[in-house]
Amino acid sequence: MAEARFELSVERRIAAPVERVWHVMTARLEEWFYPAPWRAEARTLEWHAGGRSLIVMHGPNGEEMPNEGIVLTVEPNRRFVVTDAFTGDWQPAGPFMVGLFEIEPDGDGTLYRGTARHWTREAMEQHRAMGFEQGWGAAADQLKALAEHA
Repeated sequence: MAEARFELSVERRIAAPVERVWHVMTARLEEWFYPAPWRAEARTLEWHAGGRSLIVMHGPNGEEMPNEGIVLTVEPNRRFVVTDAFTGDWQPAGPFMVGLFEIEPDGDGTLYRGTARHWTREAMEQHRAMGFEQGWGAAADQLKALAEHA
C-alpha cells in the first residue's frame, strides 16, 4: 500500500540561472519569503543542518507572528528544508509542516518548487484553507521577480 502524502506545492519557472536564484532565495530571503504586504524578518537563520530558524511575519496592521523551527538540510544551489516540529536545541514543538524550497536547472532557467509536507490530512487541509496556494504562490512570484531582475 502506498504511503499517503499530505503535501501542498507551488512551482514557478524562473528566467535566471540556478546560482542567481539560490542567492536570492538565501541572501535575500526577507524580500520574498512572505507575500506582500506581509514581510519577513529573519531574526535567526543558521544555514546548516540543525541550525535554528526564527523568522517573524510582520503584517500590514502591526501583526507579528513568530515562526520558529530548525533547518533540516541545506544543499547549495538545490534546496533547503525547514520544520517547525522542533525549536532550538531540538525541543519538540507542535509540528505543523516540513517546508521544502527546491530549485533545479530548467533549460536556460530554473524551476522553483515550494512544498509543505504535513503530518496529517487535517493539517494539510487547514493549511490549504489558510490560503496556501495564494500565499506561497505570491511568495514564489516575488522570488521570481527578484531573481529575474537581480
